[in-house]
Amino acid sequence: MSEHPTPPASAEELRSAILARYDGLSKRLKQIARYILDEPNAVALETLAVLSERCGVQPSAIVRFAKSFGFDGATQMQRLFRDGLLSANASLGYGERVREFSKAVDGKRVSDPSQVLAEFVEGNVLALQHLGDAIDKRQLTEAVKLIAQAGTVYVAGFRRSFPVAAYLAYSLHQVDKKTVFIDSVGGMTRQQIHGITHDDLLLVVSYQPYAEEAVHLIDAAVDARCKVLSISDSPVSPVAKPASLVLQVREAEIRKFRSLSTSMCLAQALVISYAFSTATTTRNASTLGAKKRTAKK
Repeated sequence: MSEHPTPPASAEELRSAILARYDGLSKRLKQIARYILDEPNAVALETLAVLSERCGVQPSAIVRFAKSFGFDGATQMQRLFRDGLLSANASLGYGERVREFSKAVDGKRVSDPSQVLAEFVEGNVLALQHLGDAIDKRQLTEAVKLIAQAGTVYVAGFRRSFPVAAYLAYSLHQVDKKTVFIDSVGGMTRQQIHGITHDDLLLVVSYQPYAEEAVHLIDAAVDARCKVLSISDSPVSPVAKPASLVLQVREAEIRKFRSLSTSMCLAQALVISYAFSTATTTRNASTLGAKKRTAKK
């Protein structure tokens, strides 16, 4: 690597460079990289002191991180994100709003179940609003295309992710997509994925702490030259980096309990979008067939 690399010209270029170099970074620099990937708007707007506190590192480490990517310092790196901010972006203050919400909730004594319900509703509304802004239209379209093109969709999710994976498998069955649910009953994970081929898709849901079973499944899918669609909380998670496509989800955390509402919402959107796309294709094919039959007459 050159001693003075050329700095990225945009936030997207920096993001790509971080993803490419992530595995080779030190532990401290990985902390900074992950925060930059997860909180680009905070990187654009906060002071170096605030960023260092949130990353859990010294300010000098952030400066060192910026220089390793060719910037003169942290300010020049922050300017990339500042320039990329869109006006009226609803996700702009998401991180700060979540921090304020958590501070208010964690300091309260629970007095009755209706208070707990109100807290979970508010936290999940914040997370759902962010999902609508954070999921890129192109990524969502590509995810639906991967499902549509797959001969069989193998779906997996373990521990906390299990309900989301179970819902995806059930819903895909309901819309007549050939699906295999890898539930790992009896320790049969590897046997359940044994028949996967390069024409299939592995759809994995996994959040920190990442299940070893999910990582092993992805390794097996990659060996079979099978495409992988990951739903995860970070683009540098062990289930995200080897994937063909990653959909990043940030769930609400209320009183230290993490929700699954956002993941379920995304799962519904994927399945319904797939169902509509296949219905449109079938309808167009039927119309074309009718026109050909009419022409022959």
